[in-house]
Amino acid sequence: MEADFVIVGAGSAGCAMACRLAEAGVSVLVVEHGGSDAGPFIQMPGALSYPMNMARYDWGYRSEPEPHLGNRRLACPRGKVIGGSSSINGMVYVRGHARDFDTWAEMGATGWGYGDVLPYFRRMEHWHGPGDNGWRGHDGPLHISRGPRTNPLTQAFVRAGQQAGYPATADYNGEQQEGFGPMDATIWRGRRWSAANAYLRPALKRANCSLVRALAERVVIEEGRAVGVSVRRGGVTEVIRARREVILAASSINSPKLLMLSGIGPAADLAAQGITVIADRPGVGANLQDHLELYVQMKAKKPVSLYNYWNILGKAMVGAQWLFTGGGLGASNQFESCGFIRSRAGVDYPDIQFHFLPIAVRYDGTVAPEGHGFQAHVGPMRSKSRGAVSLRSADPADAPLIRFKYMSHPDDWQEFRACIRLTREIFAQEAFAEFAGAELQPGADLQSDDELDQAVREHAESAYHPCGTARMGRRGDPMAVVDAECRVIGVDGLRVADSSIFPQITNGNLNGPSIMVGEKASDHILGRAPLSAANDRPWIHPDWKVVQR
Repeated sequence: MEADFVIVGAGSAGCAMACRLAEAGVSVLVVEHGGSDAGPFIQMPGALSYPMNMARYDWGYRSEPEPHLGNRRLACPRGKVIGGSSSINGMVYVRGHARDFDTWAEMGATGWGYGDVLPYFRRMEHWHGPGDNGWRGHDGPLHISRGPRTNPLTQAFVRAGQQAGYPATADYNGEQQEGFGPMDATIWRGRRWSAANAYLRPALKRANCSLVRALAERVVIEEGRAVGVSVRRGGVTEVIRARREVILAASSINSPKLLMLSGIGPAADLAAQGITVIADRPGVGANLQDHLELYVQMKAKKPVSLYNYWNILGKAMVGAQWLFTGGGLGASNQFESCGFIRSRAGVDYPDIQFHFLPIAVRYDGTVAPEGHGFQAHVGPMRSKSRGAVSLRSADPADAPLIRFKYMSHPDDWQEFRACIRLTREIFAQEAFAEFAGAELQPGADLQSDDELDQAVREHAESAYHPCGTARMGRRGDPMAVVDAECRVIGVDGLRVADSSIFPQITNGNLNGPSIMVGEKASDHILGRAPLSAANDRPWIHPDWKVVQR
């Protein structure tokens, strides 16, 4: 088997690249180890807690014991399915803040500033929200919508944010991220609109694009050039040849793993595993970042939460309504309101994100035993902690070692305390007076710095946004893995294009920026001039230096 381009990974970026390359007329083979995304567990937005907890759809990765979180091993779900993590995520759509991408450019990712990436966000979006303010795209393949926002708790959260002194924002993905407002979602006509639905299915309708179900084991490199991918399927190892390039889009966990298995990475570590070193790149696997969050949960004084449906009969009714009509509660991910705020004066753009949910529940689907409740997922956006992905062994079937080193920087603790206290202040506003009962987590009796720190150690969870493990930067930067065109430094014919290449984590959820990487990388791969840079200037709080809100 061979093609002009071989893409490893049918996830957010991989699907986008497959579509754009196939449109250009070149031949493309996409290698994906996971299976079909058909069925209600993935396609019904309201069932989002199921696929990320099913071995059928998830690689099942867990971190090594995290020393600053009581040696807990935290879940790190990654999609092992068509569509990758866009098929098992919470469907929240966030571009990131303009300053995120300007920071990328400052860190050496030339051509990836906000003005450079904004045209790609517009190209990929099919925005169904109210109005046309000029900031959004309207004819792209990625459908983006908003939930009905009929639950009174959802409305109360935005009012409470305003009562606490924060601005409202009509579109956090537009001119102004900072503030409280409605949440965007990759949902269309009541279905999850994954990268598979948006990009891969249209691509596979073309004769020049094919999907291969196999486990990628390593990149085949001959005389310093990637010429194919060694894969295993049906118990047999074979090589899929790439006439032009191999592109890794296997996630920020599996892309660095594949690089290292192929001899690209920290030389001493590779040699210790008996792997022949082809390119000594110490940045491979390093710079691992994530968003850590805590669920601040409140008991509801009125039976207005989704708890009524969190039983066998209720779930059956919601599922049946969705199956027969495509509507009802099952047609929403229930993340319908959100907020982005700054933790203190002197921070120029938001560093705290809120996901509001009108039920007290964990991502694994277990609800608070107290019954009706609601919660805000909250955490710092730009932790200074850095971890790493490394090889457990030279066996491609072995899971890698994942060490996030969460909360290893002292600033993280101060920032997390601020997150908890600012959330409590919002829930104490008049808008929640008729709804808010006792604080369930972390518990109102926990007030001191030490008590809040302990709550974080015991209860903080990953928001499932790992990135940064094959950082983009200048070719002269020893820790950079790819250059500004996603080409792996030190090996010809090989690129990485997924969330691995983020120099720094973006504000919010990563599906949107990952798809954008696939869109922009496809132009680089095809040798096309990038889209013309935009001149739009985002809103920054005029008094950010002296006020927090």
